[in-house]
Amino acid sequence: MSLPARMLLIDDDLTFCQVLARLLQRRGVEVQARHDAASALAALDEFAPEGILLDLKLGADNGLLLIRDLRERCPQARIVLATGYASIATAVDAMRRGAWNYLPKPFDIEALAQSFESPAAEAPPPDPPLDPPSLRRQGWEHVQRVLAECGGNVSAAARVLGVDRRTLQRRLAKRPVRER
Repeated sequence: MSLPARMLLIDDDLTFCQVLARLLQRRGVEVQARHDAASALAALDEFAPEGILLDLKLGADNGLLLIRDLRERCPQARIVLATGYASIATAVDAMRRGAWNYLPKPFDIEALAQSFESPAAEAPPPDPPLDPPSLRRQGWEHVQRVLAECGGNVSAAARVLGVDRRTLQRRLAKRPVRER
């Protein structure tokens, strides 16, 4: 498995970026790290990465909304969206917006390298899940998808979902429903 020769890390966690940058540099990857959307977009003017590792939650910024701008400024780069809040809804949304792959945190360096690989053309389709997600999990993913479609605006998402804004805020404060 090979990593891109030049990578841009976009994550608001400074320690995570430092540790990952050191690991990548030991493997011969030229790395730059940015911690918000504005500095990441500015870095593309001087640093043309082959791969971009993008965090879903960038403090006040949203990684999903940043994908389109990254794609426009650096179309040759493969964008992998990494998140500690993994869900099917955000994975699908990331791919629709132009991400190359989706990587749930925590991950190791081999999983990161594999996420930048080209998918095998002759690979058979994956087997359907033996245990489909619960109704509560599907509901949580639906709320996350609607929130992403509303650009993170809780009031707009509450109107779309037909619930009170405060009810939605309480629901969002809870952790995701775990898979069995």
